[in-house]
Amino acid sequence: MSRPSYVRRPTERAALAAAARSARPTRSVPALLAALLVAHERTDREGVQLCAHRVVRAADPGVGE
Repeated sequence: MSRPSYVRRPTERAALAAAARSARPTRSVPALLAALLVAHERTDREGVQLCAHRVVRAADPGVGE
């Protein structure tokens, strides 16, 4: 049995291209650190990981490109 092939829609390609061209606004590092502390206090592991990654990307925009 063969797996069905993945077919990209033209609108999906256009949306991905537009997202790649647009600048993503970043929050300030102090605001992100505050969110990181709140996530840590609530023992939200996914929130801690997300906030930590966003802090690094806000501190150094060249990371992850």
